[in-house]
Amino acid sequence: MARVVNIHPDSPQSRLLVQAAEFIRNGDVVVLPTDSCYALGCHLGDKDAMDRIRLIRQIDERHHLTLMVRDLSEIAHFARVDNAQYRLLKATTPGSYTFILEGTKELPRRVLHPKRKTIGLRIPDHPVALALLAELGEPLLTTTLQLAGDEAPLTEGWEVQERLDEQVELILDCGHCGNQPTTVIDLTGQAPELLRAGRGSLAPFGFD
Repeated sequence: MARVVNIHPDSPQSRLLVQAAEFIRNGDVVVLPTDSCYALGCHLGDKDAMDRIRLIRQIDERHHLTLMVRDLSEIAHFARVDNAQYRLLKATTPGSYTFILEGTKELPRRVLHPKRKTIGLRIPDHPVALALLAELGEPLLTTTLQLAGDEAPLTEGWEVQERLDEQVELILDCGHCGNQPTTVIDLTGQAPELLRAGRGSLAPFGFD
C-alpha cells in the first residue's frame, strides 16, 4: 500500500522532502507533481525500480525515460550539448519541455535508447520537483504518469492512489496537477524536431 503525503505545492515541507528522498534512495517508486502533470520517479541507479516504472506504464526500452535535473550544468553532465543546443536550453528552461539528447558515459546504458543512445532530459518549473531534486542531490529518472489506455495523465492525488496503491511506495499529493504532458523536442539532428506537442510553447522553436 502506498504512503500518501499531502505536500504544499508552493512551499513543500522540508520533513516530507527528506522522507521522499529516503524512499528514492531505498529503491522505491514515487509519484511527484511537476509543472506539466504527475510523474513516476525513481533512483537513476536502481534497475529494479526502473523496470517497475516501465511495467506500470507498459512501455519497453525504446520508449525514452526522462532524466529530471535541477539546472543546465547537470544537463551538460549527462548529455552531449553543443553551443546551439545550449542556447535553446537556456532560453526554455526551466519549463514544461523534455529534450531528447545524446547521453554521456555518466549514464547507465540501460536508461538510454538501445539504438540511438539518447535520453530525455528536463528541468521542471515546479517548487516540489525542484526542492526534491535539491534534497536528493542528484537527478531523478522519471516518466509521465499516463497509464496504458488512458487519454490523459492522472491529475489528482486520490486518482493516483486509487489506480496505483499497490504499485508505488509513495505519492506526493499536492492536489490537482496538470493533465498535459511536456512538449518533447528532439535536439539530436540538424534542426529541432517536434516529437510531441504538450504544455510547453512551440514558439521558441519556430513550430507555431
